[in-house]
Amino acid sequence: MPFRPATPLHTERLLLRQFEEGDLAALTEIQSRQDVARWLYWEPRSAEEVRESLEWKMTGHTLHAAGDTLSFAVVLRETRELVGDCNLTWTSDVHRQGEIGYVFNPRHHGHGYATEAARRLLELGFQELRMHRIIGRLESRNTASARVLERLGMRREAELVENEWVKGEWQSELVYAMLDREWEQSLGGA
Repeated sequence: MPFRPATPLHTERLLLRQFEEGDLAALTEIQSRQDVARWLYWEPRSAEEVRESLEWKMTGHTLHAAGDTLSFAVVLRETRELVGDCNLTWTSDVHRQGEIGYVFNPRHHGHGYATEAARRLLELGFQELRMHRIIGRLESRNTASARVLERLGMRREAELVENEWVKGEWQSELVYAMLDREWEQSLGGA
């Protein structure tokens, strides 16, 4: 620590870059939607709330300590259109653990972009940050997000039944995880 990745991060079809002021309209299109916010902790965001979110995301360039998050705007390589955002949080120094997350514009669902971006985050976490374990957490009814984590080869470790009161109801949480050796095996290594 501190750790600051060289950006943008490249995948076959995407660039994961730092957020910029010019991302406000695209981020508003994503974060103001009910279908996006449905399984998240927040309700559809107002213009001011999206601006605050963008300002926070623009600071997510460097990991200094446990709890810090790297935030990435996910853009199409060919057009540079912002289609989503993803993040990697360093959750524990001692235990070398992290967590990935992602949110995509529903207009771009079904193309595998979330899986492609999340795979790049796993690569960053395991290969560059030398994390031992990375998790993904989601509301148990968010089947699309569960499919993304399963396609990545992450295993479902836990279902926490009605563990959180969110948006006026008890919600359950699924936890998926991958260890560094499982990542290596997925690459055809040891």
